[in-house]
Amino acid sequence: MSNKLLIIDGNSLMNRVFYALPPMNNSEGKHTNAVYGLSVILLKIIKDLKPNYIAAAFDKKAPTFRHIEYEEYKAGRKKMPDELAEQFPIAKELLRAFNIGIYEIEGYEADDIIGTMSSKFEQDGFEIYILTGDRDSLQLVSNSTKVLITKKGITDLEVYDIEAIREKYGFDPIKIIDLKGLMGDTSDNIPGVPGIGEKTAIKLLSEFGSIENIYENIDKITAKKVKENLINNREQAFLSKKLATINKNVPISFNLNEMNIENYDYQKVMAIFEELDFKSLINKIPNVEEQKKEEVKKVELNFNIDELKLFLKNKGEIYFYYIKEEDTLVFENGYAVKGNFLWEFKTLFEDKNIEKNTYDAKALYNRLMAYGIKLRGLKNDLGIILYLLNPSDDFSSNNKVIANILRLNENQLTNEHIPIFIGFMKNIIEEKLKLIKEYSLEKLLYEIEIPLIEVLASMEHYGFKINKEVLKDIGFKLSEEIDKLTSEIYDIAGEEFNINSPKQLGVILFEKLNLPVIKKTKTGYSTNAEVLEELRDKHEIVSKIITYRQLVKLKTTYIDGLMNAVQADGKIHSNFNQMITATGRISSTEPNLQNIPIKLEQGREIRRAFEPENNNYVILTADYSQIELRLLAHISGDENLIESFKNGEDIHKRTASEVFNIPIDEVTAIQRSRAKAINFGIVYGLSDFGLAQDLKITRKEAKEYIENYFARYTGVRKYLDDVIKRAKENGYVKTIFNRIRFIPEINSSNRNIRMLGERLAMNTPIQGSAADIIKIAMVNVYRKLEELGLKSRIILQVHDELVLEVHKEELEEVKKIVKFEMENCVELKVPLIVDIKWANNWYEAK
Repeated sequence: MSNKLLIIDGNSLMNRVFYALPPMNNSEGKHTNAVYGLSVILLKIIKDLKPNYIAAAFDKKAPTFRHIEYEEYKAGRKKMPDELAEQFPIAKELLRAFNIGIYEIEGYEADDIIGTMSSKFEQDGFEIYILTGDRDSLQLVSNSTKVLITKKGITDLEVYDIEAIREKYGFDPIKIIDLKGLMGDTSDNIPGVPGIGEKTAIKLLSEFGSIENIYENIDKITAKKVKENLINNREQAFLSKKLATINKNVPISFNLNEMNIENYDYQKVMAIFEELDFKSLINKIPNVEEQKKEEVKKVELNFNIDELKLFLKNKGEIYFYYIKEEDTLVFENGYAVKGNFLWEFKTLFEDKNIEKNTYDAKALYNRLMAYGIKLRGLKNDLGIILYLLNPSDDFSSNNKVIANILRLNENQLTNEHIPIFIGFMKNIIEEKLKLIKEYSLEKLLYEIEIPLIEVLASMEHYGFKINKEVLKDIGFKLSEEIDKLTSEIYDIAGEEFNINSPKQLGVILFEKLNLPVIKKTKTGYSTNAEVLEELRDKHEIVSKIITYRQLVKLKTTYIDGLMNAVQADGKIHSNFNQMITATGRISSTEPNLQNIPIKLEQGREIRRAFEPENNNYVILTADYSQIELRLLAHISGDENLIESFKNGEDIHKRTASEVFNIPIDEVTAIQRSRAKAINFGIVYGLSDFGLAQDLKITRKEAKEYIENYFARYTGVRKYLDDVIKRAKENGYVKTIFNRIRFIPEINSSNRNIRMLGERLAMNTPIQGSAADIIKIAMVNVYRKLEELGLKSRIILQVHDELVLEVHKEELEEVKKIVKFEMENCVELKVPLIVDIKWANNWYEAK
């Protein structure tokens, strides 16, 4: 059975349903009738047609090649009503939730995109259906392509295949462009030949076949007026035919992953319907009937410990899920145990020969550590498996993921649904492991990610001690500085006002002080960080406001936030997330300990409050030196970059020497700093515009710097070009450990989105590989400390840096372990270098 592709003519359909339905508004007053009509048609056609893939094409506001050819093209059309225009973003959001690919490109109409898409996928053996509100697409009808046109209502559709075209017009679909060339099209202001309507045009084409043949046989036309009009409007007839012809060669790429509706987001579609008050449509979302059947399936939890022990007896493999919020561990068939009875199963948990499968094992690891129990024999974590296959998906809520698997709304999920989920777990894991193998992710899963779970649980369990008195003192000093700055700002402004109010600040800056207006918002003047930075040199008040904002953020977000996060044991126990970032990096939340500011000295001071548990310990930091640049050298294979790192050169000085064409020993601090910006910016797809802004130089200078860089490091240029090319072909990129990241943005028709995709393609293999390496190092260091029975432990990871709490008696041994494991966890073409420092607090250890 061939694949079915449905292509929606977005603008045409939205216009059609907008005028077909009476005005509608949701509870917030948003106009919704066009989106409602689109939703009704979409749900019906998905149900009836059952397409495998759906795409939607939209017009852009910019003129097309037809406007250039004929200035009057579409002239006289009424401006789109605001009530309709404001619904387009909502419609596109809904389409994306259905995983429907959206395509639009300047210079071409939606019809041209549809023509290009239908032509391409016809060749690939697809069955094509074009859903539209007008007849422009009839010329595309073929043996493989049908056109569906909305009739007077919004759900009645006329289906046009080749036979239907022949029956209606008496000729093949290709002649539709000749028909429009003769009769014109008032909706698009295509002139045609005056005096020739549809009936006359059809008669002429039935007799002569095409506009070209009509003019070759003009003397055979007996109707005097028709003949006269044709002769007098020859150029107009051919122009009209040209304007009516759909371009099938639009320079645009298509990605089937963006159109596969099997991957639609049920929760998001439902949320949009609920927000728009489309309650009646929720039951019509694809497969919702099956979802509701699953919803009624519940298994009452059985907390009988003796029965559970009997159930688990002699089992070589078990499946379970720990409900953290309920402190309840649920097994297959509804057996469950409360957290305060987990110790009774110590033998089971610590038996590595009993294979264990779950979702989010870290939560249980953490809970068991409170009893001194080590979870052994973890075979699979479904959460990690799903994350590795789709790292851009949202795994922030276990309940949301589980509800999706069960085809439930998140707020419908109850504890009694969990046994059903556990029952599904085995089959889901088996199916997903086939994909893990297909993408060569086994090593990443079983040697890096699964072992890392215990490390992160241990970090969360032990936490980081906070000296609240130090934190209070820093907060007090910050408050004093903020008060001082406030007075200075008031003095300069000549009046008191709310500095935190963008509106009041805007009045002071742009009305009272007459500073140039950079940008306006709907509510007044923009005073965001970008605007203030641009105004910094224009008036002394601006730099004080920038500093004021920085200090207020330090006080409220970090000092106050950290103070509130300190638990009864005097420690902060952050959450270390393994399934959040698309690159594979570990993230920290509640609170985030990875983004404590370091640019301002006042921000760095906050780290003084982070101390070891007691005086028997010190804080040790181990930081990879320029790991991303070293990985760039390794992955690109650039000989000059590799040689520089092998020789232990200062890579920024070396780059400065090459870029500025000066001897390395003559490089100044400013030149080194500029070279550093280039080095780190290159892997983020740094443009001459971006570099010029960063370094406050001209774009010409910035362009010259980048060209000089690539002239020296030709391997880097080739790598960046190759990785973009592969990403466009495959739809994803890989790290050196085969971690994948899908980048649908790279084939977007929107230039800005496509450029973002290219930057992601360039950077992800580098940043992701760095993330993989430090994860391996963490696992190796953790295992070594455990193996030797040492008291020292890892308590924090900040991207390329590990922070350990080290017992003073073990300091020399731990330094050697950490340095060796971090520098030798992977073999690269260049050496990995780790800088180690230690002190009585985190600030002094940096």
